[in-house]
Amino acid sequence: MSSPVEDVRLDLGHIELAAHLFGPADGLPVIALHGWLDNANSFARLAPKLEGLRIVALDLAGHGHSAHRPAGAGYGLADYAFDVLRVAERLGWQRFGLLGHSLGAVIAVQLAGALPERVSHLALIDGALPPTGDEQSAAERLGMALNAQLRREARAKTVYPTLDQGVGARMKGMVAVSREAAELLAQRGLMAVPGGYSWRSDSRLTLPSPARLSQAQALAFAQRVSCATCLVVAADGLLAPHARLLEQLPFEQAVLPGGHHLHLNDEPGASLVADCFNRFFGFP
Repeated sequence: MSSPVEDVRLDLGHIELAAHLFGPADGLPVIALHGWLDNANSFARLAPKLEGLRIVALDLAGHGHSAHRPAGAGYGLADYAFDVLRVAERLGWQRFGLLGHSLGAVIAVQLAGALPERVSHLALIDGALPPTGDEQSAAERLGMALNAQLRREARAKTVYPTLDQGVGARMKGMVAVSREAAELLAQRGLMAVPGGYSWRSDSRLTLPSPARLSQAQALAFAQRVSCATCLVVAADGLLAPHARLLEQLPFEQAVLPGGHHLHLNDEPGASLVADCFNRFFGFP
């Protein structure tokens, strides 16, 4: 059985991140990375079902109870990857596994491709590569991103009169989740403000990316990964329609029933993902 969840804060020098700790202290070290606009509670159902792992489930910068980046800074993939390395240093982990969902999976693949000697295992949930772009649109994309940043500075965050309305908004987000999943995310994501409740996440997270990799560049990260990798593809998720891309990924893959948040939406989905990853990590 896993030990009870612990709440911790990690001072990385350049930023302070919040995290949940799961599993035995002497377990295989794994850093868990959630998806865009989610938080560490993304793994609240899954992590307790994973055997033999010491899981540090982060609130990524700008999410949940973690600090926001300072004014003028952004949320690039390389910045997240550096945060993960600083977490590993803080914990004394020279080599560690990564468990990533969606954006977290993208960060995990990029870090494992950039520094393959540091990553022992990759366990990915419905994510692998970032959205890509062509070279011809690079200047237009940067201009769009700069204008969006200027407009954001004049826009206030949405305030929901009741907690239930805040939860309902997350249920109907860009990627819908179940009520139970939204309630779990709200535990670390919603905060009381004058007039009601607002999501803690930094509004800069919704800005368009100023630059994108080409598909060849993105695939180069995946092709440089040297550790054992297991990618769970949600049958009704975001990756399943991209069969040609999936064929190009040099990863073990398992297609499981459910949507993009299959590990969080309900207990049966979390159990299916856990069974898959327990076999992968060698703890059946």
